[in-house]
Amino acid sequence: MSKIQTAERVSRDASDNFVYQRSVLAYHEAAKHISGEVLEIGTGSGYGIDIIAPHAKRFVTLDKHMPEWAHELPDNVEFRQTSVPPLPYESNSFDYVITFQVIEHIQNDIEFVREIHRVLRPGGRLILTTPNAPMSLTRNPWHVREYRIDELKNLVGAFFHRMETLCVTGNERVMAYYERNRASVEKIMRWDIFDLQHHLPRWLLQWPYDIMNRRNRRKLLQAAPDATAAIRMEDYRLEPCCEAGFDLFFIAQKAKSDED
Repeated sequence: MSKIQTAERVSRDASDNFVYQRSVLAYHEAAKHISGEVLEIGTGSGYGIDIIAPHAKRFVTLDKHMPEWAHELPDNVEFRQTSVPPLPYESNSFDYVITFQVIEHIQNDIEFVREIHRVLRPGGRLILTTPNAPMSLTRNPWHVREYRIDELKNLVGAFFHRMETLCVTGNERVMAYYERNRASVEKIMRWDIFDLQHHLPRWLLQWPYDIMNRRNRRKLLQAAPDATAAIRMEDYRLEPCCEAGFDLFFIAQKAKSDED
């Protein structure tokens, strides 16, 4: 497994369990839909490959970082190192595009969605997740932006004619961890008396944020190891979009013909 450069790259570390389990859910839910030739934008730590690959005829996964394990992939899986947009493929190349927790990092999000639409075959589908802005506890300087439900609907709807708009919610066990995390973050942010998190440039805040994020997750694990480790994928579920969802989960379909 490749080295994790930032807390944005979710790992199997026990302190990441709250985020990891809901990230795995996205892959399992996508696996229920996908078939044929599938493109993933944002390989990350690679934990979704074994979930998606058995359901795809061909699975291409892209990331700007080259993982150490890129030579150990299943026969139907191809890794390509690249930055996006644009996408390095011809139009109408894939049946599905999946991209989880990526669009919030993309400067030109309109071009990003346009390119996904371009490489999808007629009738092909995009499956996308991104953090739900109202549930963020503080500014994340690694994100160019975060989306509210209507903002993402408008962006995706400008290119795709059909959308299923869902979100990832959690049960009582998940919400108990979230509230502990909220309280811990609020204590940290009391030191930001000048609200620098909203005034300094993103690049200046990224590594301090990352260090504090890691420390906070590990502190929560040490304080309640059983409660943190007990969270499972089954503690999350997909529901119609709501303000209390952790992640937005959209499935969008490209028109099957120009007449659609």
